Amino acid sequence: MPLPGDKKVIVTMPAYKAALTLEKTLHDLPRESIDDIILVDDASPDNTAEISRSLGIHTVDHSENRGYGGNQKTCYDAALARGADVVVLLHPDYQYDPKMVTDLVAPIISGEADFTFGSRFRRHWRDPLKGGMPLYRWVGNRITTLIENLVLGTHFTELHSGYKAYNRCFLENIPYHDYSDAFVFDSQMLVDAVLARRFRIREVAIPTRYTEESSSASIYNSLGYVFLTVIYALRRRVHRRPQSQVDTQPGP
Repeated sequence: MPLPGDKKVIVTMPAYKAALTLEKTLHDLPRESIDDIILVDDASPDNTAEISRSLGIHTVDHSENRGYGGNQKTCYDAALARGADVVVLLHPDYQYDPKMVTDLVAPIISGEADFTFGSRFRRHWRDPLKGGMPLYRWVGNRITTLIENLVLGTHFTELHSGYKAYNRCFLENIPYHDYSDAFVFDSQMLVDAVLARRFRIREVAIPTRYTEESSSASIYNSLGYVFLTVIYALRRRVHRRPQSQVDTQPGP
């Protein structure tokens, strides 16, 4: 069902070696709720970019690998340049359900949120395990989310989702170009959004889905990401709790 309003919704896909899952991801997108799709290929050694173009997707190529954060920077730059009012971040590895785009953008379209992100823990803390999340990732997610909530004074059920949506004003006022080009980019954006105390942030419950084709960081990289996330949150901490506009209620 189309969303109300006349906001231009653009889905961005930071891609690396997504040739096997891209078409399946695109097939499940609710096209009636989307105005444009942008894929940024981060110098994949496979034919991700070629497949993307053959499917009619606006495709941007990196001549060399810039990392996950660097890829997102290009995604957001391209979406804003193409007139996006709402920008969605969706991995093309089919780990997140593309059909949930409508749920993610609905609070932004209605003016209730500036920034939304999917939470696999929103409905029940065991759901991610039932959906195939590896135990080590589940444990790391729980521990890091608990620590970050304590540092930030928030009550989010998950702080490490890669499924997000933003309004244009948010992206124009958050210094995402200053963030890391690595995976900690996500955490830096969320921490700064909370501590800025002027953005309305909302979690939206999403299902967990892990497949053999879905990308997954190694234990070593995951531990490094957790460490850098906690350090960044501690460094950016303010000595008062965020104001009430940080909303962790599930979306409509």
